[in-house]
Amino acid sequence: MDWDDLKLFLAVARAESLSGAGKALRVDPATVGRRIARLEEGLGARLFSKSPQGYALTEEGARILAHAERAELAVTGATEELRGHAQGLTGQIRIGAPDGCANYLLPQVLARICDANPGLEVQIVALPRVFNLSKREADMAIAVSRPSTGRLTVQKLTDYSLSLAAARDYLAAHPPITRPEDLRDHRIIGYIADMIFDKELDYLGQLGLDQVPLASNSVSVQLNWLRHGAGVGVVHDFARPSAPELARILPAMRLTRSFWLIRHADDGRVARLNRFADELATGLRKEVARLEAAA
Repeated sequence: MDWDDLKLFLAVARAESLSGAGKALRVDPATVGRRIARLEEGLGARLFSKSPQGYALTEEGARILAHAERAELAVTGATEELRGHAQGLTGQIRIGAPDGCANYLLPQVLARICDANPGLEVQIVALPRVFNLSKREADMAIAVSRPSTGRLTVQKLTDYSLSLAAARDYLAAHPPITRPEDLRDHRIIGYIADMIFDKELDYLGQLGLDQVPLASNSVSVQLNWLRHGAGVGVVHDFARPSAPELARILPAMRLTRSFWLIRHADDGRVARLNRFADELATGLRKEVARLEAAA
């Protein structure tokens, strides 16, 4: 069994389809299918079971998976040594992050890391959901709560704060807000309740605000509603410098949350990813502190 066969096997196992694996490897799906069939024939075992839902690992395939992932790490480590990654970060790294972090923190933090490492390519995947690192949807992910299951390493990045806010023009045109009960007289902006993918994002529930006439699963959409005077909502303090139209209200109702860096456990042996994680953590902490001080 050679590395090319294992690479195809890993791609199908993670994508659970020939088309997904082909797209990831830039190989025609029919070619992927033929080579998987050839691999199964050579091993004398079925590695995948096919169904309308896609390709699922068989028991034999699951046993090979860990070996294939170790081979992937070995190849990655050897490639890094040959390319001299000790002199700088190179190659492609994909990081998944929630909407607020991806929009208001990561662009400037990662731009500075890339400026210092010209050979580095970074992809930010901003999706309102939890990332599956076992399927290699990303090399690492930032989350708002610490996972309790899976073969993962977890590192706390930083705490951050959120505040109730509204546009100054909105506040001037509506009844004053001096106590929590006053919020009942205002239109609330927040998340779509059944699309909150992490309990830590249920800000309004914690504040006792159940009616949300204007809702979106996107932090950016919520922020733009607030900027245009549509109502009152919760805003990341690190995002407020980008929206000078907003004023903080009821400061005693300030919330605190945390960002966590999540990685696949096996990646702890990849020096390049370790260095990137260290630089990311340092940069993110500094940026949150800088923006919250300016808010």
